[in-house]
Amino acid sequence: MTEIQKPARVRFAPSPTGRTHLGSGRTALYNYLLARQTGGQFILRIEDTDQKRYVEGAEEELMEGLRWLGLEWDEGPDVGGEYGPYKQTERREFYDKYARQLVEQGDAYYCFCTAKEDDGAQEETKGKRQAHRDICPDRDVDLAEADQKVASGTPHVIRFKMPYEGTTTVTDAIRGDITVENATLDDTVLVKTDGLPVYHLAVVVDDHLMKITHAIRTSEWLPTFPLHGRLYAAFGWEEPIWIHPSIFLKPDGKGKMSKRDSETLMEAGISLFLSDFGKFGYLPEAVVNWAALIGWSYNDSEEEFSMDDLIEKFSIEKLNPAPAALNFTKLDHFNGVYIRKLEVADLAARLKPFFEADGLVVDDEEKLHKVAEVLQIRLAKLTDAPAMGGFFFRDDIEPDPETLIGKKMDAASSLVMAKRVESLIAAAPDFSMDTLNQPLRDLAVELETKVGNIFGFLRNVLTAQQVSPPVFETMEIIGREKVMERIARGISLLEKM
Repeated sequence: MTEIQKPARVRFAPSPTGRTHLGSGRTALYNYLLARQTGGQFILRIEDTDQKRYVEGAEEELMEGLRWLGLEWDEGPDVGGEYGPYKQTERREFYDKYARQLVEQGDAYYCFCTAKEDDGAQEETKGKRQAHRDICPDRDVDLAEADQKVASGTPHVIRFKMPYEGTTTVTDAIRGDITVENATLDDTVLVKTDGLPVYHLAVVVDDHLMKITHAIRTSEWLPTFPLHGRLYAAFGWEEPIWIHPSIFLKPDGKGKMSKRDSETLMEAGISLFLSDFGKFGYLPEAVVNWAALIGWSYNDSEEEFSMDDLIEKFSIEKLNPAPAALNFTKLDHFNGVYIRKLEVADLAARLKPFFEADGLVVDDEEKLHKVAEVLQIRLAKLTDAPAMGGFFFRDDIEPDPETLIGKKMDAASSLVMAKRVESLIAAAPDFSMDTLNQPLRDLAVELETKVGNIFGFLRNVLTAQQVSPPVFETMEIIGREKVMERIARGISLLEKM
């Protein structure tokens, strides 16, 4: 642990080739926690050399998602820093320099034979370490001859010259030593025909030049991890401490999450993309807590951690390399916990956009605060608010007439009950429980009906919902005029039955 006590320089280095996944968010979070815990720096680097797969707007969505989680970077493409540029397409001169160095020292070579067909595409793909050796006839071509072909414009790539024999051992902080036979390691393309590097060269060069001390990245890079170790050895550079957290499994624990699984979850109203969690009613505090625990734990008894808690208690040693199933029930639990921890004014501000998205006009801040307070104990997600409390902001509601009829009652007897309730409430000085609870219960005894029929009538006539906040609090928020209007509307519906 001693090497982690010094300030850590860590980086989150995504490719803008699509939407930002929860797995990327967790990787960024772990890096951020380590940086903040040690007083170090958290760096955002955009690895955009794969221009064929570049997606317009992906970089902006990525940054918005990270900031929504509460992750601010110390260095990056939009904030600058001492070790920029922070986009790989703007760092080509570095890659050219170090690729040439490898060639000149005999650790890489110009490959002309497969440049057009290969171009490094397969090496850009995660987990594509081959089980056989791809031998290139250009491997042992004299450098002067190769330079002439390059100078004449012959299409080429640059490949790493992997040893034929022996083994390569790399060390992961949570998995220990990983040893592979060199005979299974291909002569991987490092630079494509367009002159841009593939991930493997760029990440090593950038991490070295940016003085990265700890590299936390997805375990999907483990198959090509030995190549990175060989590159560091070829350059004679000190490696960062490598950490590869667990992969995500499907919610049932059977198999790794895939793009198809993500699409299925979306159809069920669940998303794995950072920019969707807020839209689906989740708080960033809850997502951070949940994501941190997917592959890490502090002890067997604690599970609720604020960002400050995580910064204090996070440790590499307690990361679990075993694949972790996504438990969305646990996310919902955390979301409810953090909703109830919010100050009412904060919750009100977060709820307002969801009410407005449902077509409601929310221009009374005092009422909004009262609604937030009464809903707070009942919400699992912010998206629940319009269905649970939208009636507070509607001028008119239309209850189902059948719901106004009490159990073991008919329309006529329910009408009598409704009119008596109207008279009692109209005469009440206020709508508090102390004022109305006992008189309504006494009325039920007088009418020889269950008190639940009286409260059921009030709930349905005031909210048009089978489930709602407590009746007395509801009446106080709606206000006397609206309460009497809605009761009168209910009586009118019963009269027509």
